Amino acid sequence: MSDQAERLRYELGRRRQPAAGPRTIAVTSGKGGVGKSNLSLNFSLSLSKLGFRVLLLDMDIGMGNIDILLGQSSPLTLSDWFSARLPLSELVKSGPEHLSYIAGGTGAAQWLSVDRSAIDYLLAELQTVASRYDYLIFDMGAGASEERLYFLKSVDDVFIVTTPEPTAMTDAYAMMKYMHTAGSEAPFSVIVNRAGSEREGYGVFSRLQHAASRFFHKDIALLGVVPEDRMVARCVVRQTPFVLFDPAAKASRAVRQMACRYAAGGEKEPERAPRFFAKLRQLLLER
Repeated sequence: MSDQAERLRYELGRRRQPAAGPRTIAVTSGKGGVGKSNLSLNFSLSLSKLGFRVLLLDMDIGMGNIDILLGQSSPLTLSDWFSARLPLSELVKSGPEHLSYIAGGTGAAQWLSVDRSAIDYLLAELQTVASRYDYLIFDMGAGASEERLYFLKSVDDVFIVTTPEPTAMTDAYAMMKYMHTAGSEAPFSVIVNRAGSEREGYGVFSRLQHAASRFFHKDIALLGVVPEDRMVARCVVRQTPFVLFDPAAKASRAVRQMACRYAAGGEKEPERAPRFFAKLRQLLLER
C-alpha cells in the first residue's frame, strides 16, 4: 500500500495543474447514524496523507461533530462567519496529517436569510480560502433541506453513505431521488458502511443501482465498501480517527483504498472548481 501511495503522489503531482482549483465533494446520507461524519473525516485524512491539500467543512446544521471526532475544540464555527462576518481563514483549524477543517454550528442555515451583499462577501471569502486546497469536502447534514440542496447541486461529486440496514437503504434511495428531481447533475457515488462482508456491500449497492436506474434513470457508482469493524467504535470513544489509530484495520484499509481510487480518477476535469462558486452564487441569488 505504501508503494502504491508513493506512485500515486508522484503521478498526480506531475499531472496537477496549479491553477485548476479544488475539486468539491459533498458527503451526505438519507438518515443519521450511518457513520457519515466519521467517514468524511477519515476519507479526508486519507487524501491528506497522500499529499493533497484538503479542507473539510462541517456543514451539519446544529449537530456538527468533526472537531469532537478529532478530540479538539473550536471556539469559532461557521455560525461566527455568518453572524460576525469574520474572515473565513480565522475559522480554519489544523488537524493531523496536515488536514485543515472548519467546525460546524448553526451558520449553514443562515444561507436562507442573507442578502446579496452578504452572499458576495461570503462566497468571495470561501473562494479565497479554497484556492489554497486541492479538495473541498463538505460534510453535509443527514437528510434533505433547502440550504443543503444549494451545495448538493453545485459540487463536483456527491457521496451518499448508507449501511445494509433496510431503513438506511430506503432513505439513501429517497435522498438520491430528491437530489435528482431537484436538478442535481453531479455524479452520485455510494459508500456502503458497516457491511458484514464485501458481498453484502455489493448487494446493497446493486439494489440501489437497480432502483436508481429503473425509477429515475440515474447512473450511480460504488465508491467503496467499508466492513463492520469494532475498532471504529473504540476510536470514536477515544476521539481518534481510525485510519490513524490502526492503519492495518479492515475499515482503515477500505477507506484508504477509496481515497486512492478517487484521487486517481478525479483529475479528469480539473477546471470544474470555478463552476462550483458560480453555480452556488446563482442558486443563492435565485432563492
